[in-house]
Amino acid sequence: MKLYEYESKNILSKYSIPTPKGATATNRKKAKETAEKLKMPVVVKAQVLVAGRGKAGGVLFADSTQEVEDAAQKLLGKQIKGIPVRKVLVEEKILVKRELYLGIAIDRINRCYVAVASQAGGMDIEELADQSPEKILRTIIKPQLGFRPFHARQIAKKMGYIGCQMLELSGLIEKLYRAGLDNDAELAEMNPIVEGEDGKFIAADGRIIIDDNALFRHPEYKKKQLQEQRDLTSQEFNALKSDLDYVNLDGDIGVVGNGAGLVMATLDMINVYGGKPANFLDLGGGASTEKIADALGIVLSNPRVKVALVNILGGMTHCDDVARAILEVKQKTQTKKPVVVRLVGTNEQEGNRILTEAVILFFESMEEAAQKAVEFSKQEV
Repeated sequence: MKLYEYESKNILSKYSIPTPKGATATNRKKAKETAEKLKMPVVVKAQVLVAGRGKAGGVLFADSTQEVEDAAQKLLGKQIKGIPVRKVLVEEKILVKRELYLGIAIDRINRCYVAVASQAGGMDIEELADQSPEKILRTIIKPQLGFRPFHARQIAKKMGYIGCQMLELSGLIEKLYRAGLDNDAELAEMNPIVEGEDGKFIAADGRIIIDDNALFRHPEYKKKQLQEQRDLTSQEFNALKSDLDYVNLDGDIGVVGNGAGLVMATLDMINVYGGKPANFLDLGGGASTEKIADALGIVLSNPRVKVALVNILGGMTHCDDVARAILEVKQKTQTKKPVVVRLVGTNEQEGNRILTEAVILFFESMEEAAQKAVEFSKQEV
């Protein structure tokens, strides 16, 4: 789950990491009221969950309350990389001497956290990582040892700081690690963390991504995720509300299965026959008729999907429940998109009977079902 900048900064502040003074606004009047409480100049930032916001015109500077109103008016409702701006962050502009980058991320190869730092932070950090990787400092954090103060001091020294500044910066690196660890973050970064003209450090921007699998430990964000669509597609959002494991892909064959391994095998089979899956969707075990209907409805609602392939190995999930759910969705949505079904397992005969009476195509073989789905996807609509 990606957090907005203001949410990330709220977390950083709880760990005593300095952030600029400011507040969010959803209209120009609130933006002006916020600016009146701050020292000019200020910066007005669009709150969107995409990278490259600054280059896309999502960050504006203002020297007066009138300019703040104008900036809020310009940003609110604006589309940044296809995402609408519904909220802006108005905060004091920091006088910057130097921009740095600090981040804590998951290193999946080494199966641990890694501290990432650079003397050059800001909007071009991704390009820097590609073009000059030697300028990116990486420190593997071994789980057995953890992240110790001497690790943080080594990073600060390599970034060119000594004395009190080295100690201050190393302390912030430790706090960032603790914030990431406590919040089950896949990524926690300050980009940039700036050195001000007074020599002090402040997080001018913050970004945190919480591991979705750990949201049960963070109910406040789990609740927000269920209430707000954020950066999710309508299919992803509806799947989340229905407690379905769903991932959007770029093909045109919708997939519903029960069990992650079976769904992955289905995706592979579609590729073998020259098709492209539109999604991954796992029902899990023992899905009810309502949940199965929700899943198929979500898949068919994707405008890119030309055909849906339902692959069920019945155990706790009953084949007759699957057949009834398919029939319910076909009748309710009146969709003309074909649905290809493979049903094997518990109550298989009853499920096949229901599908036969409804003239819905089904197979016992996953290979045949996948091949047929690919054939449908190749037909001109």
